[in-house]
Amino acid sequence: MQSHQLTFMNTTGERLSARLDMPPDDQPLTYALFAHCFTCSKDLKAVGNISRALTQEGIAVLRFDFTGLGESEGEFAETNFSSNITDLVAAARFLEEQYQAPQLLIGHSLGGTAVMQAAAHLPSARAIVTIGAPSEPTHVNRLLGSDRETINAQGVAKVTLAGRQFTIKKQFLDDLSQIQMQNSIRQLRKALLILHAPLDNVVGIDNARQIFDAALHPKSFVSLDGADHLLSNQADSLYAGSLIAAWAKKYIEPQRLEPPSVEASDEWVVVETGQTPYRTDIVASGHHLIADEPLTVGGTDTGPNPYDYLVAALGSCTSITLRMYADRQGWPLEAIRVRLKHQKIHAQDCETCETESGKVDWIDREIELVGALTTEQRARLRGIADRCPVHRTLHSEIVVNTELKD
Repeated sequence: MQSHQLTFMNTTGERLSARLDMPPDDQPLTYALFAHCFTCSKDLKAVGNISRALTQEGIAVLRFDFTGLGESEGEFAETNFSSNITDLVAAARFLEEQYQAPQLLIGHSLGGTAVMQAAAHLPSARAIVTIGAPSEPTHVNRLLGSDRETINAQGVAKVTLAGRQFTIKKQFLDDLSQIQMQNSIRQLRKALLILHAPLDNVVGIDNARQIFDAALHPKSFVSLDGADHLLSNQADSLYAGSLIAAWAKKYIEPQRLEPPSVEASDEWVVVETGQTPYRTDIVASGHHLIADEPLTVGGTDTGPNPYDYLVAALGSCTSITLRMYADRQGWPLEAIRVRLKHQKIHAQDCETCETESGKVDWIDREIELVGALTTEQRARLRGIADRCPVHRTLHSEIVVNTELKD
């Protein structure tokens, strides 16, 4: 996952801090907008895990801090649920202007309620996901406890939530009371996925039922069995992310990606590497493949490395050759499994090598033959393996003729 620190302006001119998480190949199918929970931030571990799972499936994710929270500018005391909606609209507009309008909206806890309310202002959104979301924003009143009475009486109070102190004004409570979510949910007219933990002790599971009952189809509910409200267990947040990605692909319209500019014929294999290290597009016999390097050496790990392709060529040639030979002989060969490993070893450690210095390439090849074959048939197939065309090519003289084209 490639993550970029960004900022954009809210409707009152304050700078909001954001993070854009991109797929490894930097070519997203679509963009998602993530709204964090009440008094949380974009950097909550669970949010990062969900985003990571989505990017692995080609979905870019913009997550940001609401006004007055995290690294964003502004005073939290001056914000409310309605200002969260305008922040979401500003974030979506930023995506549309700089990248692509979001097709997927995801919200955790009160953020889930917010994305359902904001959806009416975001025509690009085709699918909405809520995670542990309250059915009404007034659910927040329960978190305030006795402080709510102080706020109503004095107009403001300092409230401790999750070990941190926040200033909340009466305007915040007044704004919550004016929101009617049931009607907003019914008018979504977008695909809705509701994720909720049965044992959520912050936002009870009954909220999920109320959202589901109010929504029109297509709507889905998935239980996050064993999870807590914040998805503190990494396995729960990664599961949620992969689940969201699989579900969303049914409803989004993938961004039209420009195909690789390479052209190939039956005689040529063409390879192109752009600026994304070290993702490489391959066109061979009309088939599009990807080569890359692992993350440990600076690649993006979107495909096998070149040596993987080398041994794969030997392995596939071996199994195809054995399949052809056994079929011609009418032998009961049910399957062939070939395992290969490539390494470079010192020439002095190789008793059968002609090279005496430096290193030599060593490929281990293990062949498993499945079927009721006789000992003689198995021995014959072992010999045929060394006669596959790629095996012969690797053992013969090879000339690579290189020309630099204008």
